[in-house]
Amino acid sequence: MARPGTARYDTVRLGTARHDMARLGTARNGTARPGTRYGSAQLNPARPPTPPARLGPAPAGGVATGRGAWSHGGAWSPVGVSARGRGGGGGGAGAGSAAMAAAELERLRMAGAGMAIAVLTSGGDAQGMNAAVRAVTRMGIYVGAKVFLIYEGYEGLVEGGDNIKQATWLSVSNIIQLGGTVIGSARCKAFTTREGRLRAARNLVEHGITNLCVIGGDGSLTGADIFRAEWGGLLDELLRDGQISEEVAKANGRLNIVGLVGSIDNDFCGTDMTIGTDSALHRIMEVIDAITTTAQSHQRTFVLEVMGRHCGYLALVSGLASGADWLFIPESPPEDGWEDMMCERLGETRSRGSRLNIIIIAEGAIDRNGKPITSNYVKDLVVQRLGFDTRVTVLGHVQRGGTPSAFDRVLSSKMGMEAVMALLEATPDTPACVVSLSGNQSVRLPLMECVQVTKDVQKAMDEKRFDEAIQLRGRSFENNWNIYKMLAHQKPAQEKSPFSLAILNVGAPAAGMNAAVRSAVRISICQGHTVYAVNDGFEGLAKGQIREVGWHDVAGWLGRGGSMLGTKRTLPKTCMEKIVENVRKFNIQALLVIGGFEAYEGVLQLVEARGQYEELCIIMCVIPATISNNVPGTDFSLGSDTAVNAAMESCDRIKQSASGTKRRVFIVETMGGYCGYLSTVTGIAVGADAAYVYEDPFTIHDLKANVEHLTDKMKTDIQRGLVLRNEKCHEHYTTEFLYNLYSSEGKGIFDCRINVLGHLQQGGAPTPFDRNYGTKLGVKAVLWMSEKLQEVYRKGRVFANSADSACVIGLRKKVVAFSPVTELKKVTDFEHRLPQEQWWLNLRLMLKMLANYQISLTEYISGKMEHVTRRTLSIEKGF
Repeated sequence: MARPGTARYDTVRLGTARHDMARLGTARNGTARPGTRYGSAQLNPARPPTPPARLGPAPAGGVATGRGAWSHGGAWSPVGVSARGRGGGGGGAGAGSAAMAAAELERLRMAGAGMAIAVLTSGGDAQGMNAAVRAVTRMGIYVGAKVFLIYEGYEGLVEGGDNIKQATWLSVSNIIQLGGTVIGSARCKAFTTREGRLRAARNLVEHGITNLCVIGGDGSLTGADIFRAEWGGLLDELLRDGQISEEVAKANGRLNIVGLVGSIDNDFCGTDMTIGTDSALHRIMEVIDAITTTAQSHQRTFVLEVMGRHCGYLALVSGLASGADWLFIPESPPEDGWEDMMCERLGETRSRGSRLNIIIIAEGAIDRNGKPITSNYVKDLVVQRLGFDTRVTVLGHVQRGGTPSAFDRVLSSKMGMEAVMALLEATPDTPACVVSLSGNQSVRLPLMECVQVTKDVQKAMDEKRFDEAIQLRGRSFENNWNIYKMLAHQKPAQEKSPFSLAILNVGAPAAGMNAAVRSAVRISICQGHTVYAVNDGFEGLAKGQIREVGWHDVAGWLGRGGSMLGTKRTLPKTCMEKIVENVRKFNIQALLVIGGFEAYEGVLQLVEARGQYEELCIIMCVIPATISNNVPGTDFSLGSDTAVNAAMESCDRIKQSASGTKRRVFIVETMGGYCGYLSTVTGIAVGADAAYVYEDPFTIHDLKANVEHLTDKMKTDIQRGLVLRNEKCHEHYTTEFLYNLYSSEGKGIFDCRINVLGHLQQGGAPTPFDRNYGTKLGVKAVLWMSEKLQEVYRKGRVFANSADSACVIGLRKKVVAFSPVTELKKVTDFEHRLPQEQWWLNLRLMLKMLANYQISLTEYISGKMEHVTRRTLSIEKGF
């Protein structure tokens, strides 16, 4: 089956504002700014009377020419069409602007003309590799290059023949949801020899390939760099042996290399996350959640061994995300005498009423003398010393398997696109680079700098410099380790603090809320504060549903979905007097509010009431937690990752349900209020044909073009289409309307089905990302509040009325930031409950390119080349 968005069928109208790419930064109220530009061309609604030559990719990626585009429904679409606002029309700039837009688009489609790019996967497989192969292939074809798939990794490169095949747009259809790698991977001894690399060079030159994208671990990428360094010498040797001519040697004189790190261990220094890591964590957490229920039934201890021969990342994050009792990682072996300490800790947790113990061990765990610590040794120790019923579970290759998570699909697609841009922009002086993630931004890093630091970690571990090994892993690894140690076991506070803190959930439930409450409660107790839990949000605060909580009251909360405290949407203005009364009664000096837009709005109302009520001059912090991801001051809200995964899994099943039946188009409605984040990211993760969102306005003309495009696509051997619609994307073009429109126009060609995903997006256990993110936000919020309390504590009381005493904590690009709610008010659209600027709108470029819409990428922001040093590794880069 060909994938939604294939080259032959997807050259639909470019100009359709919602979906075929009006300028992404359209003003939030919908009115297009006068003279708004998309790329370098002003958008123009005018249609010329006769269509000029077709613009669009040839089915196998040939270079497009001409100035307009035929959609397959027969309508001609100019390259620049107005961004029509909801409140008014966009400005027109005439035929000259359309010509500029056409020229810009043609330049892009010619950028890779004459280039040949090969992509291979090597080393251990990782979920998400297929999404990367798909993105590299489609982006390469999109810019006019020839793209070749190399089967069986370096072995296929050395063997040549049928292992090297030219790809078309359809070659990579319907693979984004598959685990592993469809082009195969193999470890190859021949490539480690010069003779093997000589054969590989010959095979590449035969196809005119001088650009290589390698998806693999540090060994595979190091091999690629050696190959690149030897390239000139290898060509000279082939020339001497008469295997190639002088012209061929000259034409293929330089080999460009770009790497994508595919490794479930996340063991490559310099990158925040490698392809496959998040999916591996999903597999581990599924197993831990399942084991927890049986362990509780039988009061058992479980020893879980996870992968990570040289890197403890999987063990560390799964330990942090599951609240494991004890953790073994190779970077930080336990102190001598750990056996006694561990057994004492396990016995203590049981005596406090816990019915289970979880011990997580990385396969490469060692003691201080470098001797391996095995899972069976730990099990025997627990049985002999404590007599607990103990079982060992070795997860093994389960962690490599299964479908990729949403994060891995989006990450791989983003990295694949960036890899092609890096090859396009490569010069003879550009070092071989890896495309990496830093915060939520793509960056390029010199390959050998990353490899060197990765080797330095192993060297530090071999020489027993363990503290240094943890620092070299990067700041977020070090933070994870410190936070795990803080939260795993209660340590008495140095001294009782004079402060009391209340924690409440506000708005709709979101996965990860409980993780944030747990870590906030525990870190507050470590700081010596009195902690109150408030049930049912601001309403509960008004009604006095407030109780003091201790360390063990929040045990087992990490993996629970929804809100254990209970949550309501009530805002403070409806019950301000009673809230103030209870703040005074319980002497609350700090308020931690975990929730969505209502939490932010509620704290803003409390701050604005400070002039009237002195009791509200306290420290306040909002942890954004909503599946809609619509809280100002953060790029990611707690719970949105779980919601995207839930929507993605449903769409995967919906798509699969049509295989083998008659042709079918699914109209899927997602939640999110007016915010299109959920629709857009889910659309990328499942390869949707369209994702309609409020922020990117659309009209009936656009819908008509999209329906015609899908109708023509379905006349071929494609069996299913997927259209996502955000619940409030348009007042009149409802899900029912879209269903009726597509059903009517597709009559006799395909039938239609509606799927409203509804509250399944809010439910379920939190993903590893949300558990980890919630835990860290809880810790950072309380540490910030403690610091602020100290600053404003005078003569035995707290008085805080400055703007920075009430903030939203959030991840912004690469850093955790605290933004005053009064400042955020200036950049908030309260009518539609949205921030005025939203970073994820840039992802819509990727959604449309991968579905082969004709869009200019002048607004695409290429990753910058950054260096990897000990100093850069020590910078806090979020999570």
